[in-house]
Amino acid sequence: MYIIDEKDEEYRFGDSGPKYLMKGPRMNYALVQFQSGQSFKAHYHNIMEENFYIIDGEIDIVVDGKVNHLTKGQFIHIEPGEIHYCVNNYNNPIKMVSTLAPYEEIDKVDVENYTY
Repeated sequence: MYIIDEKDEEYRFGDSGPKYLMKGPRMNYALVQFQSGQSFKAHYHNIMEENFYIIDGEIDIVVDGKVNHLTKGQFIHIEPGEIHYCVNNYNNPIKMVSTLAPYEEIDKVDVENYTY
């Protein structure tokens, strides 16, 4: 057992991206934040499934070319192999929880020049 305080961790890109509170041994758990206009590169996972739960704000999460507009309180499940891309097209920051399981140290495959 262990306890982590969110304030002791940092977002990957300063004020945005994932902030991992746990990486392995069986899953990843992160808080994710994007400011207005920010996005996260299109990618997929070979083994891990990914889930997002929207804590605050709204975001477009594109999965295999389909734009899914999500708002506070909504949840999306993304299967391994599904290409996904997150973009905050709105005026306020977005904050959401991300889980990935089963844990794999390296399982993110970037998709170059992704269009939808």
